[in-house]
Amino acid sequence: MQRRDFLIGAGAGLVVGAGAATIYNQQQKQPVMDKKSDMAAPAVNKGLKKMSIVSTWPRDFPGLGTGAQRVAQRISDATEGQISVEYFAAGERVGAFDSFDEVAAGNSQAYHAADYYWKGKHPGWAYFTAVPFGFSYTEMNAWIRFGGGQELWDELAGDFGLKCMMAGNTGCQMGGWFRKEINTADDLKGLKMRIPGLGGDVMAKLGASPVSLPGGQIYENLVSGAIDATEWVGPWNDSFMKFYEAAKYYYYPGMHEPGSMLALGLNKKFWDGLTKNEQVIVESACGMENDMMMAEYNMKSGSALVKLVKEQGVELRQFSDEIYDSFYEASQDVFEGVRSHSPLAKKIDDSFRAARSDLSGWTKISDQAYLAQRNRVLGA
Repeated sequence: MQRRDFLIGAGAGLVVGAGAATIYNQQQKQPVMDKKSDMAAPAVNKGLKKMSIVSTWPRDFPGLGTGAQRVAQRISDATEGQISVEYFAAGERVGAFDSFDEVAAGNSQAYHAADYYWKGKHPGWAYFTAVPFGFSYTEMNAWIRFGGGQELWDELAGDFGLKCMMAGNTGCQMGGWFRKEINTADDLKGLKMRIPGLGGDVMAKLGASPVSLPGGQIYENLVSGAIDATEWVGPWNDSFMKFYEAAKYYYYPGMHEPGSMLALGLNKKFWDGLTKNEQVIVESACGMENDMMMAEYNMKSGSALVKLVKEQGVELRQFSDEIYDSFYEASQDVFEGVRSHSPLAKKIDDSFRAARSDLSGWTKISDQAYLAQRNRVLGA
C-alpha cells in the first residue's frame, strides 16, 4: 500500500486503499457498509427508524474506523433492520470535527469519536476519553460503569442535547515520535508537537507548542520539519502511518492518554424515541465494541512493535522519571484550570480523583504487582 493512497481524506481522516481495506475486512470477517448502502428492513415495517452515524475516522482505518463501522453494522444486524443504519466516515457527510454539532442539531442521529475533541465546548469532555495521569482501560470501565462516571457523562452530554456511551478503547498510548532525543524536560521547550486534549495543555506548560492537525496531515508535517514530534495511538496504528520514516525516537509511556475511550454520542431526542429494547441493543453493540477494540489493539500492537524495532530501526526510549515528574507537576496546573471552569467541571474532576485513588490502591497489588512479577520471571 502506498502512503499517498490514504493521505487524501478530508477532515481528520485518511482514506485507506481499497485493496488493503478488502484484505483487512476479509481477515476480520466483518461486513463493511458502503456509504450509499441502505441496510433497512423492508419498508413495509411501519416501526422502522433511520439512524445516520457520522464519525471522526477515515473509512476502513484499522481499529478506529473499522471499530466504528462494526458498531453500525451490529445495530443493524441485531435489530434485523428495524433500525436502518447508514454510516458516514470523516468527510463523507460532514468534516470530522463537525460531527458533534451535526448530531447535537439532529441532522444526524449519532457520532463515533473521541469526546476530548469537544473540550473547547466544555473541559469536562476530556475526562470521557482520557486525561493526563488518568485511568487505564479497565479503570475507565470501572469508573464509567460503577463509579458514577456514566451519570456525570449523562449530565454533561444532556446539556448539549446528547446521550453518550462507551464504544471502544485504544488502551495506553505511546508517548510519541520525536525527531530528537528527549533527555530532560528542558528538551521539550520550543518543541512543536501534534498532541490533543489536556495532554497538549501539559506540553504547553512545559514550553512546547502543541499543534492541532488532522490525521492526514501529520506525516507530511513531520517529514517537512513543520512539527518536531507527534503522538498518535500506538505501534499498530503508528506503523500504518509510517511515522518511522520521519522520526527516529519512539518514547513511552504516554502520560496523556493511558486508556483512550471512544464514544457513540446520540442525539438525545432520537435516543429517547427508541424503545427500551432498541436502547438495550444500541448499548450492547457499543459495549461489545468497547471490549473488542481493546483486544484487537493489544494483540496487534505487540507484533507491530517488534517490526518497528527490528525491521524499521526505530529506537524505543522510555521517558525518565525527571521528565515524568515534570509532566505531573504541569498537569496539576492544567487540572486547576479545569476545576475553575464551572461547578460541573469541578464535580467531574472530584469524581475522577476519588475513583483514581481507590483504583490505584487496588491495581498496585493486583494487576500491576502480578504483571511485574510475571514479566520478571519471563525476562520480558
